[in-house]
Amino acid sequence: MMSGKIAERRSTLSNDDNSNSVLRIFSYLPNPRVWKSLITAGLCGVEIELLGDKPSNLPHWLWDFDARPLSESDKADSPYARQSRRGFSGELYKTDQFLQEHPFGTVPAGFSPSGLGIFESNSILRAVARAGSSNLNLYGKDDYHASRVDSFLDANLVFSREAQVYLLGMNELTLETYNRMQAAYEFYLSGIENCLQQGDGYLVGGELSIADISYVCDFAQFLREGHNVESLHNQGLDLISKNGPEEYPLAYEHMLELSSTEAFSSVMGTYLNWYKKKLGLD
Repeated sequence: MMSGKIAERRSTLSNDDNSNSVLRIFSYLPNPRVWKSLITAGLCGVEIELLGDKPSNLPHWLWDFDARPLSESDKADSPYARQSRRGFSGELYKTDQFLQEHPFGTVPAGFSPSGLGIFESNSILRAVARAGSSNLNLYGKDDYHASRVDSFLDANLVFSREAQVYLLGMNELTLETYNRMQAAYEFYLSGIENCLQQGDGYLVGGELSIADISYVCDFAQFLREGHNVESLHNQGLDLISKNGPEEYPLAYEHMLELSSTEAFSSVMGTYLNWYKKKLGLD
C-alpha cells in the first residue's frame, strides 16, 4: 500500500498557494465523515488540505474556500452573517461564494483546487478516490464494480442520515426517532452481513474499496450511542447495537479488523478504543 501525505492546515489558504493537494476540506474536527477521505488519501498517496476546528468554534469562522477564524470585530461588521439551520444554533458566517459552491451550506465542505464545491461526505470521498486511482484504485475495477460501490455508498448515506438525527437527539428521543434508527440499523447491517457471507472478505470485488472505508467510519460513529446507555435507560430504551456482535458477527468483525490496520488507525486514532475495551479486545 502507498502512504500519502495528509496535510492538516488551520491557517489561511488562498488560490495562489503552491499546493499539491487534490482537495481542500473545511469541517468541524474531528469528524468521522472526513476520515473516509483522509484514509483514502493516505492509501492512494495523495494530499488533502484540511481546515477546521471544534464544532463549538465553527460559528467563529468564516466559511469559505479561504476559511479562517474571525475576530469579534470581524463578526460585528461582517455582511456574511447567516442564521444556522442544521447542526448549529445562532449565526454562522458564510460568504456568498461559499453558498454558491455549497448551496446546502453544510460541512464537510470540499473544494477542488480551482474552488469548485463538492458536498456530502461520500461525494468528497469519491473525488479523492478518483484523484488517486493511478496510484491505487479503490473505486472498483470496472464501471460495473464502481456502480456496485456506489450502491453501498447510497445505502450508507441513508443509514448515516438516520444516525445523525438519532445521535443529536439522544437526550430527548421520540419513540418514532428510535424506531426509525432501529429499522435503519437492522436493514443496513443485514445487507452488510449478507454481502460478507459470500466469503470475498470485502464488500465489492474481493478487494478493499471506498465502500469498506465509508462503512467503517460511519458505523464507528453510530456506535457512539454506547456512550449514552444511562440516557437511553432513563427513557425506557436500550442500545440498538446491544447484541450487534452476536447478530451481525461478520459486519462487526469487518469493521474492527479494518479499523485496527495502520491505514485506518493512523486517522481514527483512539476513537474505537472504548468499544474494543468493552468487547475485551484491548
